[in-house]
Amino acid sequence: MSHQPLTPRTERGQTNGPDAVELLQQARSHERAGAMTEAVVCYTAAIESAQGDGAPAVLAEALRRLGVVHHHRNESDLARKLCQQSYETATAIVDSVLAAEALNALAGFDFESGVIESAREKFYRALELGGANAELRGRTEQNLGILANIQGALVEALAHYQRSLQAFESAGDDRGCAIAYHNLGMVSADRNLWDDADGYFSRSLGIAERIGDIHLQGLGLLNHSEVHLARQRYDQARQNAETALGIFDQLGAKLDKADAYKVIGRVYRETGRHALAESRLRSAIDLAVSTGSILSEAEADRELALLYQVMGRNQEALRLLNAAHRLFGRLDARVDLVDVTTKVHRLEETYFAVVRDWGQSIESSDSYTYGHCERVAYYAVALARELGLDEERQTTIRLGAYLHDLGKVRIPHEILNKPGALTAEEFRVIQMHPAWGLELLATVEFPWDIKPIIRWHHERYDGTGYPDRLRGDEIPINAQIICIVDVFDALTTTRSYRPAMSHGEALVKIEESRGWWRPDVYQAFIRSVTRAAEAA
Repeated sequence: MSHQPLTPRTERGQTNGPDAVELLQQARSHERAGAMTEAVVCYTAAIESAQGDGAPAVLAEALRRLGVVHHHRNESDLARKLCQQSYETATAIVDSVLAAEALNALAGFDFESGVIESAREKFYRALELGGANAELRGRTEQNLGILANIQGALVEALAHYQRSLQAFESAGDDRGCAIAYHNLGMVSADRNLWDDADGYFSRSLGIAERIGDIHLQGLGLLNHSEVHLARQRYDQARQNAETALGIFDQLGAKLDKADAYKVIGRVYRETGRHALAESRLRSAIDLAVSTGSILSEAEADRELALLYQVMGRNQEALRLLNAAHRLFGRLDARVDLVDVTTKVHRLEETYFAVVRDWGQSIESSDSYTYGHCERVAYYAVALARELGLDEERQTTIRLGAYLHDLGKVRIPHEILNKPGALTAEEFRVIQMHPAWGLELLATVEFPWDIKPIIRWHHERYDGTGYPDRLRGDEIPINAQIICIVDVFDALTTTRSYRPAMSHGEALVKIEESRGWWRPDVYQAFIRSVTRAAEAA
């Protein structure tokens, strides 16, 4: 969803420089009506007039507002320069409210570019400077709410949004109230309270239509489409998002266009129109990148990854998931990483789903080993817990287990499923699968260090493994964990050339080969298997 707006958009009456004030008012009218070229012309004229008339307060206001327009037009350097000039002008005349307005805008720019602590500091400084002004207090509380919302502190976000609404109501600021309802809808949607979200978005859109604010109407339509999408009202969701897209295109608002394309892409994905979904989500990513919006890019990356998962394009899905994870991490966007109601790690579970599907697709050609990766993952995580490894290491091991045999897709079927003993040449082909697995993941980087598992899960502590003949502690413990549970599952699974062993028989074979593994890994494995058997 599109958290809006992070930059100020309400009027402040001015008394100095009547010509400049009139130009400022005309510029604001043009901006609200979506006539952005005319707005820029009038803001520029207001600045020139204020400089000539010696009206620094009007100058500070016009500089800031022109900066906001340039920000929406993706001219970020110019936007920041203008707002900084606004801040310096306001500070020079000791106008704390105007200085706070400029800080509020600069904080929004910091947030969108991922400089979170700087943004937070500026927001609180703006609240301290200009909190006596109800309109400014409303916007700053709103921005602090957005920051809390994205970071998963939904109770804190709700409190900020409610204080924002109260401030706007006390100031009689209809547009501010519409934005507050919009953001209350956002936090309700993040809590899956769709009826509440529906009501808030409807109220926001109604105000926007009444006051004739085109941009806010677009936002209302777009975010209401999220409710329709959640309720599987796909036609209504698409129509809303496409109408919003037209508004944002008219305004030249690239970031909002990115969010509209993202929603349209999700609708097409959910209705099975994959080519259209890919096109729209690619457009969303390109626009987000062009605007420098980290949040929008991360969300679009995640949505395209989910599409590629459905399409079986696993390598591309994993590349995008990694990009999304990195970007969300820069923002500390916990609400996008963790489901606030179930506490499930959303992005990690998506990783698991993609990796599990990929692992199972590898196994599907071999009925004897179907389910092998899932079982190896189960045994490996139990062993990792027995060794006292932390949750991040357990996640690494689980993902490595799902993909440890990835390279087997390159092994000819007649070798992989040969009913009898392999020849020396055939075994050399089998021994290539760890290296082939890494080749398949050459362009994929993970937040977790799973590649050593893939390359070295057949290395043995005594140096008799492959492909690199590592010995002893040269082998990472994660790879050793996968190695021992991989052998155990192979022994207890029926193959074309032999029946499955019982757990007891398999443990005897493991005991005979205990030199293949670190002593602590071997002992922990025995304990974990024994405990599982006793529990069963």
